[in-house]
Amino acid sequence: MSMPRRRLIRPAQAPAQTNPNHPRQIQKLRERLDHERSTLARWQTKLKRAFNTVEKCQKAISRMERKLTHLED
Repeated sequence: MSMPRRRLIRPAQAPAQTNPNHPRQIQKLRERLDHERSTLARWQTKLKRAFNTVEKCQKAISRMERKLTHLED
């Protein structure tokens, strides 16, 4: 097995508390997360409603097609 030509040496990461905006960043991210979750919940409700409507239409169409084939025979 060959060795890589060079090895990257990266400095150790500094602790996260050195950034004075860190608590504000966390707060903003939590607010955005809450907003996105509520948006997703709204869309899921609309999606369920649309899905049920599509299912109803498909059932009605299949019922009508069966009835037509039965009447035509």
